[in-house]
Amino acid sequence: MNVAITGGYVVPVAGEPIEGGTVLIQDGKIVAVGANVEVPDGVPVVDAAGGWVLPGFVEAHGHLGVHEEGEGWAGQDTNEMTDPNGARLRALDAINAADQGFADALAGGVTTAVVKPGSGNVIGGQTVAVKCWGRTADEMLVRNPVSVKSALGENPKRVYGEQKKLPSTRQGVAAVIRDALTKAQDYVARRDAAEGPFERDTTSEVLARVLSGELPWCQHCHRADDIATALRLADEFGYRLIVNHGTEGHLIADLLAERDVPVIIGPLFTSRSKVEVRQRSLRNPGILARAGVRIAITTDHPVVPIHFLVHQVTLAVKEGLDPRTGLESITVNPAAIMGLDDRVGSLRPGLDGDVVIWSGDPLDVMSRALKVFVGGREVYRFEDGEEVVVSPFYAES
Repeated sequence: MNVAITGGYVVPVAGEPIEGGTVLIQDGKIVAVGANVEVPDGVPVVDAAGGWVLPGFVEAHGHLGVHEEGEGWAGQDTNEMTDPNGARLRALDAINAADQGFADALAGGVTTAVVKPGSGNVIGGQTVAVKCWGRTADEMLVRNPVSVKSALGENPKRVYGEQKKLPSTRQGVAAVIRDALTKAQDYVARRDAAEGPFERDTTSEVLARVLSGELPWCQHCHRADDIATALRLADEFGYRLIVNHGTEGHLIADLLAERDVPVIIGPLFTSRSKVEVRQRSLRNPGILARAGVRIAITTDHPVVPIHFLVHQVTLAVKEGLDPRTGLESITVNPAAIMGLDDRVGSLRPGLDGDVVIWSGDPLDVMSRALKVFVGGREVYRFEDGEEVVVSPFYAES
């Protein structure tokens, strides 16, 4: 799809803002960003004068399509809570593209989301990055898998403790991870030594990709002691660790910064609903960032509705987070943390044409997304007081 978005206040995020700038998209990719971009003949022009032009936001941790809102049991495919080690499970296989959450994402300027299994299992499965518009998960696909999801702390010990099986304590949760990764190490040794046919194990194959560094380990952990366990396990097995939630990460921010471990922090619009989130605070993102930790902010949709992603940033800025870092926390940072920065996260040539025209500064709660483009295609607009989402589904008239 081809389009030129002209005359707006262009905020590439990865570079300095451009007053009266142009973003040129051809064949779904950004080909030019600047103040004096020549628009080829035949390319449709969208006038963004008076508005702000930004890259589509990136949600680094959510459950779009696998935890559908308003569907109850029928729409709940987040947790396969029958086996503590679900590394072979894939979020891709459970995504319903018709989930209302995808339309909500567009309304909030979110064009890419990393969809993850839940935290009921110790090892929940493989995560996937998708665009927030399309008919099937395959059409929406950005990258699969992106990482492997794991959980420490309260959730898995409660789920399996109630079943009277391992793990029912934090010791048990860590032991499940250690056992699974040790088994995977042994599996890799046998596989590499095999001279003939070898019986494959899909669970160990996935964990082998974690051990090799190919796939990062997204570790659900809230409390400082669980974050310390995450660091200990990562040191032991040498995998790339990404802390997810990190509610008490600010208490050991120096340790995270020393190891260059990023934190996907949030959700921030929640009550202190359990022991693990007693330290929840909108100040925490700023504390982590000032300590030198790369952060992304998450809604954990549907825990917080995904279209409130930018509002969480606004209030974190109010509580001390640097505004530029705030915008980076939902654009370039999540893209880089999840290995998607060759596709999304900023406005620069070569990246996907995912662009949002805002009525003003998106960190102003009164601003709204006016037009959203995914791959250069207009998929959402706000006009005459109404939200219009272009349906991706074919319907013969």
